[in-house]
Amino acid sequence: MAKYFDVHPDNPQPRSIAQVADSVRSGALIAYPTDSCYALGCRLGSRDGIDRIRSIRNLDNRHHFTLVCQDFAQLGQFVQIDNDVFRAIKASTPGSYTFILPATREVPRMLQHPKKKTVGVRIPDHVVTQALLAELGEPLLSSTLLLPDEEEPMTQGWEIKDRLDHVVDAVIDSGDCGTEPTTVVDFSGGEAEIVRRGAGDTTRFE
Repeated sequence: MAKYFDVHPDNPQPRSIAQVADSVRSGALIAYPTDSCYALGCRLGSRDGIDRIRSIRNLDNRHHFTLVCQDFAQLGQFVQIDNDVFRAIKASTPGSYTFILPATREVPRMLQHPKKKTVGVRIPDHVVTQALLAELGEPLLSSTLLLPDEEEPMTQGWEIKDRLDHVVDAVIDSGDCGTEPTTVVDFSGGEAEIVRRGAGDTTRFE
């Protein structure tokens, strides 16, 4: 059974956040809220976590996983960014965007797109997520919690606990965080290409 953490959306309880971070370090797969919608997350480099996310979401090996980072300094360890791209991303973070960029050697090969050697990165604007990332001290490997054959992600932590109780290890519930996923912008070719229009405003990338 998944552990259930009822966390305050504006003042997350440090003890609960520390417990979730400890479980992630120990290999747990968690469901957690972001500024766009709920996501599945595990420790960077956890092959078991990746396999479980693929199984839950029925994903193939072409799926772009996302590294959810605490800040720009952390993000810069995992992707290659030139000056123009740096400015565009810096102006849009934190926020509801995922950026696809060339991966550095810090990114395990199993997380990179098999042909392009790219990875998705984002910096969320969500108090609870930021608290968890600060406690964890490293990015969360993540994917939107969108189940196969469903058009929208689940929005309630208790519902996620009820439906995924035996396939995730912990659920953070801090209230409804919406159903619209991030806007995805691919910078791997040097120019901004909008791959998915979502919660983030696309104006600056058009």
